[in-house]
Amino acid sequence: MPDTAVPTHIEGFEHPAARIAAEVEGGARGWKGELLHIHIAEAASFEMEALSEATCVAGRGIEGDRYFLGSGTYSPKPDVREVTLIEQEALDALSRNDPPLQDGPITLKPEEHRRNLTVRGVPLNHLVGRRFQVGEVILRGGRLNFPCKYLEELLGSPVFLPLYNRSGLNCSIEHGGVIRPGDIILPLD
Repeated sequence: MPDTAVPTHIEGFEHPAARIAAEVEGGARGWKGELLHIHIAEAASFEMEALSEATCVAGRGIEGDRYFLGSGTYSPKPDVREVTLIEQEALDALSRNDPPLQDGPITLKPEEHRRNLTVRGVPLNHLVGRRFQVGEVILRGGRLNFPCKYLEELLGSPVFLPLYNRSGLNCSIEHGGVIRPGDIILPLD
């Protein structure tokens, strides 16, 4: 049974990368995205489970997820990872072998990339230090997520290099609530 101790998280704006980004003009404006998929895993290395809706709790994460429960691989390391996102556009590029960084196309299903939310039309790399809304939930971009060799080992696929600089965004939850696939995603800052 997973440990029920509350994991230590760093607020989104308190991560050094976000703190710097929040102090300067920038980010991306005028976009409108969509939440495509929601996934959680009860513990590290467990299969990701698709959800038709999820409850996001400020300061904790998605109810039932490994980082909410403190049973994720990186739970002992305080950081912004209450919710993790990845762009469908990055997954589409990987499936086209674009750019050609591996021997051929790699298809990652939404339950395989280990991020909680798969989104479309959301410029994640531009949201470090920025607030944005997913349905009724308000997230704060903390830091970019980088691929790891652990994911390569888990998948048995060379995804490290092709996902570098497009492996998603770690966020904190500023205002909790329920999210569902199909929810609109909008910038707030």
